[in-house]
Amino acid sequence: MRRLAAGLLVLMLGLVGAWAAPGSAGAAAPASAARAASASWSPANDLEGLCATLQVFDGATSRGYVWRDSVGYGFKNTVAGAEPFRFEATQLGRYLLRDSTGKPPYQSVLGWVWAGDAYGDRADWTVSVADGRYRFVSTATGQQLGVYLGGLGAGNSNSTIALAPASGCAAIPDIATGISGTPAPGVDANGKLVGWIDAHAHVTAAEAFGGSLHCGDAYAPGGAPVALKGCPSHATLGWGALLEAIIAGTDPINSAEDGWPTFGDWPQHDTMLHEASYFRSLERSWKSGQRVLNVLLVANRVICGLTLEHTSCDEMDQIRAQATYLRKMQDYVDARSGGPGRGWFRLATTPAQVRQIAAQGKLAVTIGVENSEIFGCREVNDVPQCTRAQIDAGLDELAGMGVSGIYPVHKFDNAFGGTRFDEGVTGAAVNVGNLISTGHWWQATSCTGPSDNEQPLVNDDFARLLQLGVGLPAGAILPVYPSGKICNVRGLTELGRYLIERMMDRGMIIHIDHMSVRAASAVLDLAEQANYPGVASVHSWSDPTMVNRMLGVGGFVAGYAFAASDDGQDTATFLEEWRANKGLANGSRISGYGVGTDVNGLGVQAAPRLNAGSSPLTYPFTATNGTQVTKQVYGSRTFDLNTDGVAQYGLYADWIVDAINQAGPDATALRRDLLNGAEAYTVMWENARA
Repeated sequence: MRRLAAGLLVLMLGLVGAWAAPGSAGAAAPASAARAASASWSPANDLEGLCATLQVFDGATSRGYVWRDSVGYGFKNTVAGAEPFRFEATQLGRYLLRDSTGKPPYQSVLGWVWAGDAYGDRADWTVSVADGRYRFVSTATGQQLGVYLGGLGAGNSNSTIALAPASGCAAIPDIATGISGTPAPGVDANGKLVGWIDAHAHVTAAEAFGGSLHCGDAYAPGGAPVALKGCPSHATLGWGALLEAIIAGTDPINSAEDGWPTFGDWPQHDTMLHEASYFRSLERSWKSGQRVLNVLLVANRVICGLTLEHTSCDEMDQIRAQATYLRKMQDYVDARSGGPGRGWFRLATTPAQVRQIAAQGKLAVTIGVENSEIFGCREVNDVPQCTRAQIDAGLDELAGMGVSGIYPVHKFDNAFGGTRFDEGVTGAAVNVGNLISTGHWWQATSCTGPSDNEQPLVNDDFARLLQLGVGLPAGAILPVYPSGKICNVRGLTELGRYLIERMMDRGMIIHIDHMSVRAASAVLDLAEQANYPGVASVHSWSDPTMVNRMLGVGGFVAGYAFAASDDGQDTATFLEEWRANKGLANGSRISGYGVGTDVNGLGVQAAPRLNAGSSPLTYPFTATNGTQVTKQVYGSRTFDLNTDGVAQYGLYADWIVDAINQAGPDATALRRDLLNGAEAYTVMWENARA
């Protein structure tokens, strides 16, 4: 518990008899103590949302019905006046209970169960069932709920509980999707997927970068009040606020950090270090027509080292932690949906599973990896820090996690190849990271044609970085780059070629985004030679020439989820990029088009369109799958795409329809491409595995 329910005075009152003995409530239950002891107990997975009274038994003897008394709970002889409790699943077979006032009963250190102020480990109960009776065991302490010195508390192994439906329960503090109506099927009559795909999302960011860079969770035992509470580290002048100022340009001084339930400070479209993909927001997007979500496990050792608190900064450890987090998220959604397999959030490790999940009308969640030092494969002054054997072992491990795609190169040069540069102050910061990771700055030369950065990286960017308090390694001399188009001098290495060939052997998806044009070109040479279609660019991080070549081998393209039209952030628009990709020489091969949100991925989301006032998205509206959509509400905050942009993932239900509405005469073609996106991605994956 984060706060104790009572002070010393209340404790003393409890010790001198705040709980009454059950008196004559000694009626024998039908089942004997011996029968209860020999019963086959199994997890109680179907109690989510239940409102019930609790009748406590010691063996075959009823000790009474639980009622609220002072800071804890006592017993009454009859059900009249018994306390109603609301059940909220915290994981499969585990629950948070709330009494009629919303207080969670928790196992105190003194043996009694008291009413707490907020969810904590001691308010988590593991519940099992046999023959209509239940056992409640403190998940934190292992103590079994029963009678303790006349009150509700730590009982014994014979303690069981009978539940009876009740009324008057407190509501679960939750977030509604705002979606109603019957959706169209997830597949058509021919079994083809119908719906859009987010091909680039970082739903597991809470466990990335050592686990503390990101404030908030996509899910959490205790629900929205726990997952979406503010973080002191990210409040005014906290280290998290300072890092977000460097990464996103936010104000580190005016950072109230009020999350649930007011959300005055976050989420916003540019708060990159705060949770934007809470599971109820993902549910809203799925209910309005999303069919596939590609979750990328992301890691960066250097960024992790910048945080004052962290777990392991080893990038493979971060990937493992996120894989576990994702599987627990599936279990959590199951728990909140009534039991194993009943949830709408389903992990898919093969294209066949994607099709099966879509046919059930659920969201297929595929898994990829995006990090700079995968398998520990750094390079230090061009000396690789891994071997082919490590690559093979690493690929085996990722296969065991269900990973279907990899970014061989991310933000830094590594043992596989060169990176595609960032721009401006962000580029300067990432370049410092490259120096720390590799021992050298990005090295570039002037080039024509495809390039890695249309804008030169100049010392002014580093000056701005230094103003924000970022220090350079001792003795570092700032780099100077040519003006005009520049290209990373590093391409695909021999180890990189080995990795690509092994990925093709396994039918894995090769993500060319973030690769230097020299590295990406070499990868596409290999794909063309092998007639290999399993290549993708899914968040606008590759040169158009590379995208065209990729389409030529049957690859898949998705555009970054920029605003449909100008939003004042000095970026391309989603419609511009879609039209540009369709206009490529191989653009006619685009049978379906994807979206890359990069949610939680240190990239801003779409701001409100500048013309939203004169051409707004009108609420309520009809989603692409025929459901009706109203504005989503978090606590006391109501979100509106026209004024908030994509402040959190639930607004992608709104964004998709807005993009189609803003496409003008191209609306029909865009709708067709988006709703064929999940199918096109799945076909590409099937062909890679063929």
